[in-house]
Amino acid sequence: MQSKSKEQHVHSVFESIAPKYDLMNDLLSFRRHKAWRSFTMRKMDVKPGATAIDLCCGTCDWTIALARTSGTGKMVGLDFSQNMLEIGRQKIDRDGLGERISLIHGNAMELPFEDDRFDYATIGFGLRNVPDLKQVLKEMQRVVKPGGQVVCLELSKPIWQPFKSVYYFYFERILPMLGRLFAKRYEQYKWLPESLKAFPDLNQLAEIYRELGLRNVRAYPLTGGIAALHIGTKGTDGV
Repeated sequence: MQSKSKEQHVHSVFESIAPKYDLMNDLLSFRRHKAWRSFTMRKMDVKPGATAIDLCCGTCDWTIALARTSGTGKMVGLDFSQNMLEIGRQKIDRDGLGERISLIHGNAMELPFEDDRFDYATIGFGLRNVPDLKQVLKEMQRVVKPGGQVVCLELSKPIWQPFKSVYYFYFERILPMLGRLFAKRYEQYKWLPESLKAFPDLNQLAEIYRELGLRNVRAYPLTGGIAALHIGTKGTDGV
């Protein structure tokens, strides 16, 4: 799929599934996505007052968690789906965080911020859907301060048998049917397993981090490898 057509297709998918996105995240991750995010936050060790940009922020669960942990730091949530952002805005207003979280309808491939702006750049379950993942990681690296972290929490590829076979059967056969049952969408949830096929595995993504110049790269398989956390640090020399 060409990058432009992929971008348009993914945009239409997420615009249409926004109202059921949180429910489907439970189904997609076996209800583990909240535990994965908690693990990620512990590994990030967010300091009071820290700032962050959360790319592909969706309905803003991670953006909100970052704001709560930072306490006083300003957060930015960016997504190309206006429908997702509208649901996220409702959560932010409900939690009284509107003064500390700004939401931007934008493109993760071209961030509207200057270099060395944030302490953290995060992307949760969005990197496999972008047209050019290296470009997104470069942009994340560009906008974090020297010593800042580039953090990706994403679905990955389990390697243990027989768990691997069971997972792929669920992901490719059962999940789209659950999408039709719970979210009244089939083709949109068929896209999700397709998006993982061409995505780098745990070690490949870690190597991409290193190729881009990120340092102290850490990669953690989660729940038998069905998800992975990657953290890299921008060098103090700006690389």
